Amino acid sequence: MSIKSFSAKLFARYIRNKIDSWASHPIETQERVFKDLIKFAKNTRFGQDHNFQNITSHEEFIKNVPVRDYEELRFYVDKMVAGEKDILWPGKPLYYAKTSGTTSGAKYIPLTRESMPTHINAARNAILCYIAETGKAAFVDGKMIFLQGSPELEDKNGVKQGRLSGIVAHYVPAYLQKNRMPTLETNCIEDWETKVDAIVEETKAEDMTVISGIPSWVQMYFERLYEKTGKHIGDLFPNFNLFIYGGVNYEPYRAKFENLIGRKVDSIELYPASEGFFAFQDKQDVKGMLLQLDSGMFYEFIKADEFFEENPARLGIGAVEIGINYVMIISTTAGLWGYNIGDTVLFTSLAPYRIIVSGRIKHFISAFGEHVIAKEVEFAMQEATEKTSARISEFTVAPQITPDGEELPYHEWFVEFEQEPENMNEFIDILDRSMQEQNSYYFDLIEGRILQKLKVTTIPQNGFQQYMKSIGKLGGQNKLPRLSNDRKIADDLEKIKKN
Repeated sequence: MSIKSFSAKLFARYIRNKIDSWASHPIETQERVFKDLIKFAKNTRFGQDHNFQNITSHEEFIKNVPVRDYEELRFYVDKMVAGEKDILWPGKPLYYAKTSGTTSGAKYIPLTRESMPTHINAARNAILCYIAETGKAAFVDGKMIFLQGSPELEDKNGVKQGRLSGIVAHYVPAYLQKNRMPTLETNCIEDWETKVDAIVEETKAEDMTVISGIPSWVQMYFERLYEKTGKHIGDLFPNFNLFIYGGVNYEPYRAKFENLIGRKVDSIELYPASEGFFAFQDKQDVKGMLLQLDSGMFYEFIKADEFFEENPARLGIGAVEIGINYVMIISTTAGLWGYNIGDTVLFTSLAPYRIIVSGRIKHFISAFGEHVIAKEVEFAMQEATEKTSARISEFTVAPQITPDGEELPYHEWFVEFEQEPENMNEFIDILDRSMQEQNSYYFDLIEGRILQKLKVTTIPQNGFQQYMKSIGKLGGQNKLPRLSNDRKIADDLEKIKKN
């Protein structure tokens, strides 16, 4: 055992004990975080505008601070970006994590001296919890790759800005620098396909032990490695035994990954975002990720079914229940207040508090009142691939409201197969049955002949990559929406299929 791996085991036990301490006192931990947030920000422009000096409870916070998304908070963010200080949080931010996706252009999410360490520590702690649980630490002596955005940053009125993953790349601890792949030069390549090819050349002869990234883009890396070497990933990297991922559900990709690797490997799920590092998988044998209650973030939860009502209840951590779909609202040391990040979560445990990401509040299908969410379609796809010979590369779902002729409307599943099922009708039957079992609204619509059984449209190999490239979102932190309530993505995919 190397000195590095031995030290990692000792440090892992220390961190695990610290985590267990706050996780066993969740209510007290969140109350402390809440009071600290209000105290530190009471003299900011936002704090003065929202009566922070008189807020002493969650109830008073709700009365003074409405739930907002980025566009509704933009008045304050624009002042910060223009160079003003003490707006949402004392002083100026350290960075802006620049993201796309809003109707009015780029979003600039502040990262502060207080919030930045929580991103770094959570990623580190996820790995340390794995070491503490399994005793496996030899991987720290091998090479590790983190597929991420370019670390090159721009200046915005005296504050650096860039992709979150690129910003985080500047904080890789010194003891991992020699293990880290790819090189800085390769990491700065903007074109994703060129970057992946360069990473393949740099890593194909290395002793890779840890590989991390969004599953869809790691899959592309694995495919390029296989094309280049003709070897399964597990044979090319015999000491590769840990895959770290976040951003999307891994389960629909698992069968294809295991085929590409040639064997099973351990995995750790993360829940990072520009707005905060919210949760990570701290146990290999339990479902869900440990919610980070001690990382400068105060959480509120609104039932997704009530979210669009006039005054939905905003629940603290002590009032949530297992199995209910919640919209997660955050207030943070980055100066985000009552902020709707757009994600929905389900609690899988309350002691400690663990969650899974169930989807996006704006990404759903309810063209007929069915309220279908990402968790349901992902679980159905997992069932269908497990029970048939199918392996998929990617998929998305959209409603077909106005089909040709006299037929009933339906949900259309666009699927790129690595290996099609031997019996496509059986595959479709499993998908549809799973959806009906999970979603009573969908069941009623099928039974009432409002909808017909779902249909599968196959997309040619690399079709989803073509689509993401066509909209300028190939690689990095970009993710394909699992479902949508209109035909915008579907229409573009149909064009790719025809070509």
